[in-house]
Amino acid sequence: MRVLVTGGAGYIGSHACRLLQRQGHEVVVYDNLSTGYAFLAGDNELVVGDIGDAGVLAPVLRRVDAVMHFAACIDVGESVENPRKYLHNNATSALVLLDAVVDAGIRHFVFSSTAAVYGAPVATPITEDAPRHPINPYGASKLFVEHALEAYDRAYGLRFASLRYFNAAGADESGEIGEKHSPETHAIPLLLAAAAGDIANFNLYGDDYPTPDGTCIRDYIHVNDLAQAHVAALESLVRGAPSLQVNLGTGTGHSVRELIAVVEEVTGRRVPVRTVPRRPGDSPVLVADPSRANDILRWQATHALHDIVASAWRWAQSQSIRYPVAMDKSVSA
Repeated sequence: MRVLVTGGAGYIGSHACRLLQRQGHEVVVYDNLSTGYAFLAGDNELVVGDIGDAGVLAPVLRRVDAVMHFAACIDVGESVENPRKYLHNNATSALVLLDAVVDAGIRHFVFSSTAAVYGAPVATPITEDAPRHPINPYGASKLFVEHALEAYDRAYGLRFASLRYFNAAGADESGEIGEKHSPETHAIPLLLAAAAGDIANFNLYGDDYPTPDGTCIRDYIHVNDLAQAHVAALESLVRGAPSLQVNLGTGTGHSVRELIAVVEEVTGRRVPVRTVPRRPGDSPVLVADPSRANDILRWQATHALHDIVASAWRWAQSQSIRYPVAMDKSVSA
């Protein structure tokens, strides 16, 4: 099968591309390289283009059988400060992509969604039946696409999988690909950078949440576990299964302070931490109930938090990564 992977030169998309290749699929990477890196596309065909450019999309889509859509802006804090960017790129441009997909006659679409569609859930762990009430523009933009997919399924027969994953982290065990953002905003790479002395400290955004230690609790899932779920979802659709919406997580939450302790254990170094006020748009607790994905996709996360951090540390060391940060070298978590 030939699969178009939008955002395939990015973090999660590149891991999905690698797994697709390993399982015998032909991959076409579609990425505007605004945040992705050409080397992460590997030896796959790379088409440089924007998902909002129907003229570039159309001829590429005529050559593929299915689409995995990862391309998106992903920083929650930035989405609060600049909602226009997120709604235009993640929603408006995604709609251009969906129209082009339908016009090309493609009927299988796997969407990289997010736990942020739930907002501040009333119960934990979160099931797929929980209300979808995002509390930031990032989550709202992803929910827009979920609604569009539901409508396009009913109207045009576009079968889809919306995969709502929690906190993606880690790197491929080969050490050849991993997480690389510029600037970096994700917690684990920033903690590793602080441990390595590449940045002055790790900003802990809020220690007064209604959690046991006052810090946010998240469900960290290894990027290769996510890739496995994407391929399983695609194969399920191709076999004729109906559209689905599932959570991807481990079902276990860890607070930021617990995460700091694991990073210090893996690296053998102290992490300098600076506590700062909460960020708008952050939920206190986001932990998945992955039962539906376990049952429908026969999928289960296999990496514990220690494994995730260790793989990320190996990647960072092998790449001699240095993280672009603000002038005072303080960074967001």
